[in-house]
Amino acid sequence: MDCSQNQITNLNLSGDTALFQLDCGRNQLTNLDVSANIALNFLNCYNNWNLTNLDLSNNTSLTSLSCSGNGHNSLDLSNNTALTYFNCSDNPQLSFLDVRNGNSTNIIDFNTTYNFNLTCINVDDVAWSTVNWTLANGNIDASHYFSTNCLPSAIQEHNTSKELLEVTDLLGREAKGTKNVVLFYIYDDGTVEKKIVIE
Repeated sequence: MDCSQNQITNLNLSGDTALFQLDCGRNQLTNLDVSANIALNFLNCYNNWNLTNLDLSNNTSLTSLSCSGNGHNSLDLSNNTALTYFNCSDNPQLSFLDVRNGNSTNIIDFNTTYNFNLTCINVDDVAWSTVNWTLANGNIDASHYFSTNCLPSAIQEHNTSKELLEVTDLLGREAKGTKNVVLFYIYDDGTVEKKIVIE
């Protein structure tokens, strides 16, 4: 089903349990319920800027997901074990992403760029993800790092001692003493703090 590039605000797919592919990108959807579409293999819902909630827990056959240019604040792909293509770039509200599906190393195309509220990404294998999904390859932003236990809260208290490794700007360039610019403080324990000094 391809209904992309229209002015659609509502899409009822509850009766189509055999739906295999859906392209509803570039519309004005605020909600997309694909919970009944258990055969769904391909989902393209990009550029629905007001689409904030996407529950894919029933879509275990999903291999390709493009949800870039939306308003998601969290995405949980832990049930999507067949996923091999994933693009959630340019979701300015996204602060929590979980791709721990027991099979995340099979995601061969991975893009989480331009998600500046996102720092920690939950993955199955931190070492593999760090080597294969990189800033240089255009997979992640400079502020992103991988963990097996990211918390959904954006604000966390860290009382352990840690050493500052580097300070970077949004583009990953080293920055020191810059004011009125968002900076990322990267520590040796894997944590990243986003700060801005207003002058």
